Amino acid sequence: MSLIVWGGLALTLLAGLGSGNCFLPMKFVRRWQFENIWLVFSLVSLAVVPWALAWSLAGSLGRLYASLTPAQLLLPFLLGAGWGIAQVLFGISVARLGMALAYAIIVGLGSLGGTLVPLFFQSRDVLGTSRGTLILSGLAVMVAGIALSAYAGSQREQGQKRPAGGGYALALGLAVLCGVMAPMLNYAFAFGQDIAIHAVQFGVSPVRAAYTVWPIALAGGLVPNLIYALWLLTKKRTWSLFRGPSIKDGSLAALMGVLWIGAVATYGAASVYLGSLGTSVGWGLFQIFMIMTANLGGLLTGEWTAAPKTARRTLYIGLALLTVATAMLAAGNK
Repeated sequence: MSLIVWGGLALTLLAGLGSGNCFLPMKFVRRWQFENIWLVFSLVSLAVVPWALAWSLAGSLGRLYASLTPAQLLLPFLLGAGWGIAQVLFGISVARLGMALAYAIIVGLGSLGGTLVPLFFQSRDVLGTSRGTLILSGLAVMVAGIALSAYAGSQREQGQKRPAGGGYALALGLAVLCGVMAPMLNYAFAFGQDIAIHAVQFGVSPVRAAYTVWPIALAGGLVPNLIYALWLLTKKRTWSLFRGPSIKDGSLAALMGVLWIGAVATYGAASVYLGSLGTSVGWGLFQIFMIMTANLGGLLTGEWTAAPKTARRTLYIGLALLTVATAMLAAGNK
């Protein structure tokens, strides 16, 4: 592999590290409730930072966006909105099914769909080659690794309550729907490349041009997340928590937003370095590094200390499979 591709892999790893740890600051919030945190997090990660990054790296955005057709702007916006709905469904699915099962369904489907759809629509000619076989095999190993990691989580969290009967079936349906919609953020970036292409025509470098897609795509994601946070704030009457000594909690929520959008923006840059398969193979690698980081972070912070040995053993096997999948996908991206 060339140095450029190795650079792309390194950036993807960095993006996974940031995404896997972006919610860590939430553990240190003291006064605010989830909805208070989510409102600030959403505004910072989906509005403030994307626009600031794009404006500082690509120059005047008004002239760029004015040169595009409504369809070129609407497609990434709508796909981003679909991802935003998936964000809301993720929280509901975790509450109803527990983290382990919800994570397995949502991340598994999201990783698979987010890799296969851009590959099928943008690089279909690769599928019939030895590279395509290697990539598809790597995806199969990746899904197995995700499933085992999630199963390890269920072994660690024995005894969690789940809804019975129709409630459980509905919860499973919501998780599947969330998994199908979760990779829409990657679709928004992959199928919003007309924006980046126009930015290059305006004299912006290809790497910096990638940042011009995010303000439009994430604006779509902001809408459902904002509605959800505002609804919870009103329903639970927690607006008052914004008053008083909230600088620390607000700073932590903002830090979560910076870490998350930093990871997403880094993935966008990495996909350029990874070449024509950057938005397909790159997405799979991004998800793998995110899962590995989150689980390794849990091991280092003592979350698995009291877990049964069988759970830790299953987790190690899952992480090993994800490592193998990383090597296969990276090799297929040559």
